Amino acid sequence: MAGGGFAASSAGGDFEAKITPIVIISCIMAATGGLMFGYDVGVSGGVTSMDPFLKKFFPVVYRKTKEDLDSNYCKYDNQGLQLFTSSLYLAGLTSTFFASYTTRRLGRRLTMLIAGLFFIVGVVLNAAAQDLAMLIIGRILLGCGVGFANQAVPLFLSEIAPTRIRGALNILFQLNVTIGILFANLVNYGTAKIKGGWGWRVSLGLAGIPALLLTVGALLVVDTPNSLIERGRLEEGKAVLRKIRGTDKIEPEFQELVEASRVAKLVKHPFKNLMQRRNRPQLIIAVALQIFQQFTGINAIMFYAPVLFKTLGFHDDASLYSAVITGAVNVLSTLVSVYSVDKVGRRVLLLEAGIQMFFSQMVIAIILGIKLKEHSESLHSTYAIIVVIMVCTFVSAFAWSWGPLGWLIPSETFPLETRSAGQSVTVCVNLLFTFVIAQAFLSMLCHFKFGIFLFFSGWVLIMSFFVLFLVPETKNIPIEEMTERVWKKHWFWKRFMDDHVEGFNGYGDNDEETVVNGTDKKVYAHNNGFDPASQL
Repeated sequence: MAGGGFAASSAGGDFEAKITPIVIISCIMAATGGLMFGYDVGVSGGVTSMDPFLKKFFPVVYRKTKEDLDSNYCKYDNQGLQLFTSSLYLAGLTSTFFASYTTRRLGRRLTMLIAGLFFIVGVVLNAAAQDLAMLIIGRILLGCGVGFANQAVPLFLSEIAPTRIRGALNILFQLNVTIGILFANLVNYGTAKIKGGWGWRVSLGLAGIPALLLTVGALLVVDTPNSLIERGRLEEGKAVLRKIRGTDKIEPEFQELVEASRVAKLVKHPFKNLMQRRNRPQLIIAVALQIFQQFTGINAIMFYAPVLFKTLGFHDDASLYSAVITGAVNVLSTLVSVYSVDKVGRRVLLLEAGIQMFFSQMVIAIILGIKLKEHSESLHSTYAIIVVIMVCTFVSAFAWSWGPLGWLIPSETFPLETRSAGQSVTVCVNLLFTFVIAQAFLSMLCHFKFGIFLFFSGWVLIMSFFVLFLVPETKNIPIEEMTERVWKKHWFWKRFMDDHVEGFNGYGDNDEETVVNGTDKKVYAHNNGFDPASQL
């Protein structure tokens, strides 16, 4: 894939860069952090459905699944079981603050190495667990790995990739998450058939494979030029930049990185700086995207898949078929995003997916509300087929939009001086709301029943309007030029930029010309209004 070394043709800040083998290999190795995250997400759902696992750690839930007393919606409503899943995200949430420090001080590469070591220790404890405490401690260590990996990997990918394919390479992280989930589901299907009741140990233990891949990958890859320059290693940063770009014409990009680093070093307290007015647009969008990503309802769809596929006659193999079909749709649709994100842009994918997800969830809610009774285990085959199609429609939309773009957009919009802190807040908010959903979802399902799909579809509608009005397009724009070429030109966010604040009263009705930084540069501070077509 070491394709031709043409310079990107858009405006002056784009730099000459070949798509070199070292960039592709480094990104693939780094993105195995996503493989580990995906496997952890996928494996927990599988082992909690295995009778030997439930009997050993959650006997109350095991008895409820064998008795036909509860409705379909309430069989797994248990806080302890939800804690097994959610403890990983709570640990990730806490560790991301430490990961912010290591990402800035030690570099992206070493932070990925730390994540790999956390993963390995967590896997060993989980596979060898003798009681619930040991199991939860293992999950907590895996969560620490998730916090460190999710902090470092998206930054590594966005900084090492050439601008014109930055979106595609960054989405490798999300692609590996989907592959990890599919791999975990296939492993769970195989290990569930192991006699003797120890198959769940194999499922949890095989997480060691992606953990080792990430650890070895972190030892082999180079750190990003941005990180090296940020830590004062200018010559090394320049050498790495020349190596990854495949050209000697790197001086303009190098000088821009040095200048960005100089500005970043003036910031002594990045988290405090993150709260300043000029950084508010990136912060608001990053936080909102993480909250919205969790409130798409992807967990609700995935939970229902085995029951829905079982009605089509798959019987005891329902979990395999549902996992393989939804998992395959997940992976293939993420590939669509890899191909299209740098061509059609971020906004188009998010807006199209919003329509698709809203429609599919409404159809599912209507069919389940009318046709699936609380104690029944089947739908008429025609309705079941429609629901299965809607499940795949929803999963595909999420996989090429909110799944990968929820990580991509924050990683490419924060300026260098707040990038590590911004990514830390992004990961923290994502894991916080993942924890909330994981801890509350089964209880919500028991109380809302089919109405949970209406709940999530309402959120999809809200997030689509947020994207339409407030999320700018960032494709093919160098990270260091986001302020000039994106934020200062956006109909709403430009009022938060420093040279648009002077002479602006906050209500959009001041048309005064202002002097910026002592020069005669004219900046019109009035709000030009919003034309949705101009933002697409």
